[in-house]
Amino acid sequence: MNYRTLIILIMCIAAVAIAGCTSTQTGVTKSAVSPAPVSADLGGAQSVYSTNEGVSSSGRSVMIPVPTTGGGLPGQGTDTKIIRTADVSLEVSNVTGAVAVIQGIATTAGGYVSTTSIGTDYNNRPTGTVMIRIPAAGFDSALSGVQTIGKVTSISTQGQDVTAEYVDVQAQITAYQNQIAQYNLIMKNATKIDDVLAIQQQIDTVQTNLDRVTGRMKYLNSQIDYSTITVSLHEPEPVGGTQGHDFVAAINDGIAGFFGVIDAIIVFVISILPLIIIGGIAYGGYRYWKRKRPAEPKTGTPEQK
Repeated sequence: MNYRTLIILIMCIAAVAIAGCTSTQTGVTKSAVSPAPVSADLGGAQSVYSTNEGVSSSGRSVMIPVPTTGGGLPGQGTDTKIIRTADVSLEVSNVTGAVAVIQGIATTAGGYVSTTSIGTDYNNRPTGTVMIRIPAAGFDSALSGVQTIGKVTSISTQGQDVTAEYVDVQAQITAYQNQIAQYNLIMKNATKIDDVLAIQQQIDTVQTNLDRVTGRMKYLNSQIDYSTITVSLHEPEPVGGTQGHDFVAAINDGIAGFFGVIDAIIVFVISILPLIIIGGIAYGGYRYWKRKRPAEPKTGTPEQK
């Protein structure tokens, strides 16, 4: 093997090696930039995104953001979210006055009165219901203040842990916001009307879902930040019965009874009127028959005559 042959052999080996390296590098690059197809619902609640290639109605490729499942355990980095409520039943001397006191307790605690109703029960005793919303931090002190208004006949408190739902809704909001941001970026690069319409339709769908979960988040925050206390009020039964003697009521009852008797007599007379008519006809017939009957001859002893 001469010198020239050796040089040619070395150049061939180098060319083969360079070609192999270039092929390997190209394959790795394509694998890195080509997104793995992910099957996921665009309306799902996720927080991490990849991209997937779709085809618009015009045949042009469009990169569509697809949500993927995010890692992490629910509740990490999130405080416990508790919805606290209480139901209290009180016996008070004056329902109207107690309602005013409860309203004062709510205002002092930085809360407000949600609903108020005052009425009477079947015994005409005053009753009332008041629902107040109190900042969560002042829930215990407000509840203690309510119990001092009257005699507690029943009380119950509830604490609903909504941490998992809160984290889930939070993740959904982040996911939908990221989706809308991705679609807006795609919209800027769209040049065909069909592509713009297709992307806008996706944006509208995601925006609807975002509005829904945002409303749910507002509701949860309202229930968590402000606890609810519902107070039912009633007055005690008076001594000697629910009502005292009422002279006017007695007169009214007597008049009502009198007219009741008159009504009963009228109903009775009308009911037996057919019998009276039949009886009258029968009696008249009998009298008529008796008058028309020939008189019987009188018989007896001479002494009797």
